[in-house]
Amino acid sequence: MTIRKLYPGGRLMALVLALSGAGNASEHADSAPQFATRSPRYRLQLSDELEITFRFTPEFNQKVTVQPDGFISLQDVGDLYVGGLTLEELTQAIASRYAGILREPVVTVKLTSFAKPFFIVGGEVAKPGKYELQGPLTLSDAVAVAGGFTVGAKTTEVLLFRRFSDELVEVKRVNVKVAQSGAAREDVRLRPGDSIFVPRSRVGKLERFMAVSRLGLYFPVPVF
Repeated sequence: MTIRKLYPGGRLMALVLALSGAGNASEHADSAPQFATRSPRYRLQLSDELEITFRFTPEFNQKVTVQPDGFISLQDVGDLYVGGLTLEELTQAIASRYAGILREPVVTVKLTSFAKPFFIVGGEVAKPGKYELQGPLTLSDAVAVAGGFTVGAKTTEVLLFRRFSDELVEVKRVNVKVAQSGAAREDVRLRPGDSIFVPRSRVGKLERFMAVSRLGLYFPVPVF
């Protein structure tokens, strides 16, 4: 199944419990574990550090940090909300802001520091939690990193949640027992921000796409 967005905040654990009992989602599920193909650009997050340079007016060069409210403070033109923007979008926004005081500004934005990629594993594993994603890792590898399955784990119906857009996450059921037997197609390669939930009993029906706000039922920590 596919769900499009992950829950913010601490409600993810509640969703996990709700699904493991007998979810009330619709039954459109895909048999294949592959997700929709996409190549998303990095979007700015809190505490990201940026270097902004102006080709013809270096006196405006500056270094800024994305503040907790998603804004950056720009020299002479004030605050600009940048949370969730790509570097290309931010470059255009800065150029537009400075167009009021500079003639056709040529701006370059460089990301100098950013949050480390991560994945989350919850449910019936020995060590549920948030882990740094260091290099290529598959779903079954991630379960091993989290200490492996507990005795009551439903290894044939593990759920993988992947951000599809700002509002949705994509959801897949993965048979990890098959994946561990050598079925490479079943053993999905993780991407930054992916979340895995291992149920204790049959999960039931799931929607292919789910609103981000609903993911809090599965995990006790924020996914994004």
